[in-house]
Amino acid sequence: MAAAPKLDHPSLPLVKERFADVKFMATEFRGQTTLVVPAEKLHDVARFLRDDPRCQYNFLSDVTAVDYLDYPAPQPGRFAVIWNLVSHANDRRLRLKVFMNPTIDTTGIDADPALIVDSVTDLWPGAEWMEREVYDMYGIRFRNHPDLRRILTWKDFPAHPLRKDYPLRGRGEREHYQKLARDSA
Repeated sequence: MAAAPKLDHPSLPLVKERFADVKFMATEFRGQTTLVVPAEKLHDVARFLRDDPRCQYNFLSDVTAVDYLDYPAPQPGRFAVIWNLVSHANDRRLRLKVFMNPTIDTTGIDADPALIVDSVTDLWPGAEWMEREVYDMYGIRFRNHPDLRRILTWKDFPAHPLRKDYPLRGRGEREHYQKLARDSA
């Protein structure tokens, strides 16, 4: 049996020291470290990573999500939200990941109370549009977001298109568009 890879990212011991009572999971793939954080601790951990002078993650480069439905390896949750952080001062990158499991039928538009995580727009204002995209495409809501509304689909769109249970050809939404002539637009 091969030994587990040694995680030597310099920020991991600092997070563990600051949040000694929290159980974290960390992984490394191709030199990129991911810290799996409990949803209720995400905002505290993100603030620490931004504000601690030993970390200085001053830039949020991306917020995205993953739907692990029918994924071949078991995961702690069906959905994961990922924040990609960059520390320019220390020339480091770190990913934060939160897993979530839906508690209601995920094929509809209804808000699932289990698919809510804290917004980081107060820490990194650039998260506003990225969190809106995750909300629109996956239905994951961000608590305390200043303007959480759809960004890529229309207001009453009946689903979240990047969920794996959404049909590849859609559900007929495109067939019902009102067609406009060039001269009437």
